[in-house]
Amino acid sequence: MIKRKKLFTGLIAITIVLSLTACSNVEDEQRQLIANQGPTALYKQAKNNMEIGNFSAAAQILSSIDSKFPFGPLSHQVQLDLIYAHYKSGDIDQTLATIDRFIRLNPNHADVEYAIYMRGVVNMEQDANLFQAVFGVDRSDRDPSRSKEAFEDFRRLIEQHPDSKYAPDAKQRMVFIKNRLAKYEIEVARFYMRREAWVAAANRGRYVLEYFADTEQIQPALEIMVASYNELGLDQLKNNAVKTLRLNYPQSEFIN
Repeated sequence: MIKRKKLFTGLIAITIVLSLTACSNVEDEQRQLIANQGPTALYKQAKNNMEIGNFSAAAQILSSIDSKFPFGPLSHQVQLDLIYAHYKSGDIDQTLATIDRFIRLNPNHADVEYAIYMRGVVNMEQDANLFQAVFGVDRSDRDPSRSKEAFEDFRRLIEQHPDSKYAPDAKQRMVFIKNRLAKYEIEVARFYMRREAWVAAANRGRYVLEYFADTEQIQPALEIMVASYNELGLDQLKNNAVKTLRLNYPQSEFIN
């Protein structure tokens, strides 16, 4: 029985070694194939990989073209395709690095607006609320730094390229991001309220009114201000907040 176990274990080990060797050989063959082809043939192969959804292989080939032929006639298109291939492969760091490099080296290129737009998309998706999307759990209290960066990317696109075909989508994304940032401020305000830090809570509510007046968070911001000013005994400020709340949200329970 022991001998059989040893034999079985040995066979597994041999199989693993052979599998690893085979994978290594395939990778070596792939690298050799890339090394022996010109930029046009390589680019065609990369595009074929992208068409079938093999973005990792496409990124590898495009990176090779970019490295071996940095000033060739395909260089700009290779870099743009590389942005998309890295993005679809889920390699966020490489995507952003490729975007920033393209923008830095080609600030006046006709397709720089695409690079700026993709920078915003990548940053926005990095801040995507997985818990909320999958489990229905709202995590608006998370650090919004990626959303802020995405907002600035989209703002830059619209300011520098107002007629870009990406501008309408960028504007819609900015609306979404503003609401996300406003929700974050509301969550921070509620955090302060739970700790009875009424001044800080009221200031957060007022901040939402001043900077996110076109979002859906105005009602909770006003309600936070009413509650906080009430605790602080600031009747005039409380009455002003109640008046605004009554005018815009007459069904709010904070009015009375």
